[in-house]
Amino acid sequence: MTRISTCRMNRRTLLGIGLSALVASTAARAAQAPINTLTGGFFGGASDTAILGYDTVAYFTDGKPVKGSDSFVATWMGAKWKFASQAHLDLFKATPEKYAPQYGGYCAYGVSVDNLVSIEPDKFKVIDGKLYLNYDADVQQKWLKNPIGFIKTADSKFQTLLKQ
Repeated sequence: MTRISTCRMNRRTLLGIGLSALVASTAARAAQAPINTLTGGFFGGASDTAILGYDTVAYFTDGKPVKGSDSFVATWMGAKWKFASQAHLDLFKATPEKYAPQYGGYCAYGVSVDNLVSIEPDKFKVIDGKLYLNYDADVQQKWLKNPIGFIKTADSKFQTLLKQ
């Protein structure tokens, strides 16, 4: 065998090994269970309070996160929801689905990449009348590059992720 054909064979062998390793690692990642940091469940978190105690209506009316008060509380979908005012509490009680964050309060980007992870209340975006929350500033930057695409992907994955 010539030196050139040995080099070609070695490159092909290395390429084949590398490709096999990539396929194996991708399959292993796909088989892993999603990370779930919302131990309280749907809309909950480390506690039974949705959005870490922030007023979900304020995202729509004030355009920013506002801490809720213990004076204005509702229970819905197994979580306690806090509001900054009676008016916000009343709006929520009338149509909670309108104000509740998408994906049960989990990070919208996380759901799109097969993970159920918690959020930071100030990392949000309201798109087409729906509230989407993100894990942190870095994740939100990724998500904001293509929110409509990530929403479409997350919509198709969320129910399956909840069953895992």
